[in-house]
Amino acid sequence: MSLGRPSSRRRTQLNQRSLRLAYATAGYNLLEGVVAVGAGAAASSTALLGFGLDSFVEVSSALVVIWQFRSRIPEARERLALRLIAVSFFALAIWVTVDATRALLGAEQADTTPIGIGIAATSVVVMPLLVWAKRRTGRELGSATVMADSMQTMLCTYLSAIVLVGLLLNAALGWWWADPVAALVIAAVAIREGIEAWHGEQCDDCALPAIGGPDCTAACCTDTPTTDQ
Repeated sequence: MSLGRPSSRRRTQLNQRSLRLAYATAGYNLLEGVVAVGAGAAASSTALLGFGLDSFVEVSSALVVIWQFRSRIPEARERLALRLIAVSFFALAIWVTVDATRALLGAEQADTTPIGIGIAATSVVVMPLLVWAKRRTGRELGSATVMADSMQTMLCTYLSAIVLVGLLLNAALGWWWADPVAALVIAAVAIREGIEAWHGEQCDDCALPAIGGPDCTAACCTDTPTTDQ
């Protein structure tokens, strides 16, 4: 169930919450990226290295949200923010595709890395909590940027799980190819989400965005509650 447009006071609270969530996302992913890249280099794990680089892409998405919600009128930056997040989706897809292809073609056996397994397992727990908080906030606020950023975080959750499973299968069974194959699926999803974010629509007269269609009245310019299917 989606609510009508929130009051000015409530919108201010939601804007601040969006900003805090973006700061939390940027901080965690920066730490995650440094640890993953270090562990990946030490273990010669291309999947873990790509996972670390992807964390920096997620940081860029969070920085876009921070940039938008530090404005006195965040809605005025909605359209450009969506385009910037779309670019981060495309960057994510490129990183994952290049890394997965190199892993498949090189067939390089990575060493077992407890640190890499640990950081991937931690992300599988932390990322869904951020996704839940962002989606709840984005839906009430009516922000396409926050919703797009939540999808970016969700893709990183999937990637964390894929990397974790790949590292465990490699350590236990020597199945080095498992995570790069699944990562290519994530790359395809990232491209789709990037295209949708790029073509996102914003209503200039109500500042409530609608992704995926030009029908402003049906999607966002009404105070009448609608039911989400």
